[in-house]
Amino acid sequence: MAQSGGGRRPAIVFDLGGVLIDWNPRHLYRKLFDDEARMEWFLAEVCHTAWNEEQDRGRAFAGAVEEAAARHPDHRPLIAAYFERWDEMMAGPIEGAVAILEELENAGHELHALTNWSAETFPFARDRFAFLERFESILVSADVGLIKPDPRIFELLLARIGRAPAECVYIDDNPKNVAAAALGLDAIAFEGADQLRVALARRALL
Repeated sequence: MAQSGGGRRPAIVFDLGGVLIDWNPRHLYRKLFDDEARMEWFLAEVCHTAWNEEQDRGRAFAGAVEEAAARHPDHRPLIAAYFERWDEMMAGPIEGAVAILEELENAGHELHALTNWSAETFPFARDRFAFLERFESILVSADVGLIKPDPRIFELLLARIGRAPAECVYIDDNPKNVAAAALGLDAIAFEGADQLRVALARRALL
């Protein structure tokens, strides 16, 4: 896809965590656990993906900590660290992908972001990563009470940016999100900067 109907170039929509930002709770919890298996148990059973997704959907961390601590009271300090030391979960930018973002902006492409992220922690990313200013808009899941792969968040994004699904290229590292977006958008499963560069070049976008 090089151009959409009427000659408009497609809007390019990026996921953030795992595509442009190296976010992983293990970056923090490897500092807090001596035992890798115990850490993996904690992230699977205490502060697990579904628990974190509720913050991405809009739940406050104060309530999230209480919920998890009620299940595992002996782990309260480790649970609290999920928010108190959240910035340590971001190792830094994924440099190759950020370079592509910059090239796309310099080429005049319309750029947006769609991210599953807590409203309480997204300001940490904004303060740290200047490249986020390159986006014309960023739709944060917690701000609207919806998370990917719910089709409604893609519909909301399209309504906000004034684009039809066929006019958008969407980039995400989560296969479920890619599958949901692929129902209408031109979705690219992110596997690394080199692979993304090839995928965009095939679409005559780089």
